[in-house]
Amino acid sequence: MLTRFAVALLWLAHWLPLPVLARVGQGLGLLLYAAAPRRRHIVEVNLALCFPELDETARNKLARAHFRALGRSLLERGLVWWGSAGRLRRLIRIEGVHRVHELRAAGRPVILLAPHFVGLDAGGSRVVMDFDVVSVYARQKNKVIDRWLHHGRSRFGQPLLLSRQDGVRATVKAMKAGHPFYYLPDMDFRGKDSIFVPFFGVPAATITGLPRLAKLAGAAVVPCVTRMLPGGDGYVVEIGEAWADYPTDDVAADTERMNRWIESMVRTMPEQYYWVHRRFKTRPVGVSRPY
Repeated sequence: MLTRFAVALLWLAHWLPLPVLARVGQGLGLLLYAAAPRRRHIVEVNLALCFPELDETARNKLARAHFRALGRSLLERGLVWWGSAGRLRRLIRIEGVHRVHELRAAGRPVILLAPHFVGLDAGGSRVVMDFDVVSVYARQKNKVIDRWLHHGRSRFGQPLLLSRQDGVRATVKAMKAGHPFYYLPDMDFRGKDSIFVPFFGVPAATITGLPRLAKLAGAAVVPCVTRMLPGGDGYVVEIGEAWADYPTDDVAADTERMNRWIESMVRTMPEQYYWVHRRFKTRPVGVSRPY
């Protein structure tokens, strides 16, 4: 019942002008900062590990800024679920889309490398207006949330949503058929395909899927970063140049290159990275867990 009530509030809120919605969302984020000590602790640990050069005051300020951005992204999820295509095109700009068109015209499969920033779902909803992407959808335990998340990711175009159980073969087949792969690689899944490579100088269990998929499909790796803009300016999806000389024959080096690039993007907007995730929950043998 509580979940349905929250979804109803999201539906009501999505009618608000974005500047108003943004301010309310930031307030929601500060409420979460105060009321969710477990998640706040995870954020604080992550920031201490990744930004040891900052003092405690600066890290606390960054943590509050993160929760404000997180609150916005949660409340603005209603735009993704119910906003009209015209409104979303106005609120979510996309830059560099010609790069994907050119690669596809040349018959090259494409991996859109999309790290976990808070604007990820907004960016994904905009990308599917231009391309019928393939992506991996993790089914949610809450059936109401699962229904609306799936709805939000499939309401435009004809995206192909695969489960992790569908495996690599289905993903490669879809890419070779012309579906750009909207790929989210930067979470700790504790899987057998993970290796430890540095992230902000800290060994992080990181899946090796990017170089393996790029090699299997002969795909170009294209950066795809969504930035949440201040107030009523919405979002911008930045599609960059395809990576040169990638992949190589060194999977570990290729995976580390991915992490270095994600780190460089995080440094441009550190408050918008998804710090509430326990990125360092899996530790090397003999190393204690930080959370």
